[in-house]
Amino acid sequence: MVSDIDFVAEINRLRKEKNAVILAHYYQTADIQDIADCVGDSLALAQWAARTAADIIVLCGVHFMGETAKILSPEKKVLVPDTAAGCSLADSCPADEFEKFVKTHPGYQVISYVNTTAAVKALTDVVVTSTNARKIVDSFPTDAKLIFGPDRNLGNYINSIAGRQMLLWDGACHVHEQFSLEKIVALKKEYPEAEVIAHPECKRPILMIADFVGSTAALLKHTQESLKTQFIVTTESGVIHEMRKRSPQKTFIPAPPNDSTCACNECNFMRLNTMEKLYLCLRDEKPEILVDPDIRERAVKPIRRMLELS
Repeated sequence: MVSDIDFVAEINRLRKEKNAVILAHYYQTADIQDIADCVGDSLALAQWAARTAADIIVLCGVHFMGETAKILSPEKKVLVPDTAAGCSLADSCPADEFEKFVKTHPGYQVISYVNTTAAVKALTDVVVTSTNARKIVDSFPTDAKLIFGPDRNLGNYINSIAGRQMLLWDGACHVHEQFSLEKIVALKKEYPEAEVIAHPECKRPILMIADFVGSTAALLKHTQESLKTQFIVTTESGVIHEMRKRSPQKTFIPAPPNDSTCACNECNFMRLNTMEKLYLCLRDEKPEILVDPDIRERAVKPIRRMLELS
């Protein structure tokens, strides 16, 4: 533990001295979002990592995001505050099992969600995020044979709105799986004027009652542009910090999970990152993300294809 440290001042000093850039996901805690150079969803973080002139990238998110940054900028040092910050969705798709699944379906092209390990991306034809998934799927011929992994909820949603029949890997995000339909319906009765907005990683019953479905960035944009002033936010509650900053006159109610002890739904992996860990990460230049060169060479192609199509 580090005591008597002004983390904001020290982080600002270190990133200037070391020509470092801090990238943070919307699901990080408010203090990390506020000190970051760039805050965004997975697509935005990948785009920033690909074009930054910094010598060091500090990725405040989860492990696969750090891997993506390293794949796109192999010459840069990529750091994460806590390597234990994993992802339940990425964990639900082991590369060896996914490779067997792909091999049992010859002739299929593989679309992988960005929430995957570098090894899974290396088995992929094109990577997508929730922001660009529909656009990229639509770029394939209507009769194309497609595998989509690992999120079954996002895959089912894209199938339903794009008229596709993609084969789906059976994975899911533990945060978006846990929202309570019953409690959201009860909240809607309590706030009858509120819009229910939901991330497409949620289960189908949640999406069916939602007034708006979109990626993290799309949800944020929608709350800015909507004439509504109340929103029941059905995604990781960290994004509400940015929603309130952009629309301080509006009310944002976090949708609760099934766990009756919680009023909001947080990703325990995302919350492993702290200001203290961010400071130590910059000070010591570790933990560092490294990607096997062979995997990196194969994984960068589908990521670049995504960025080109986006």
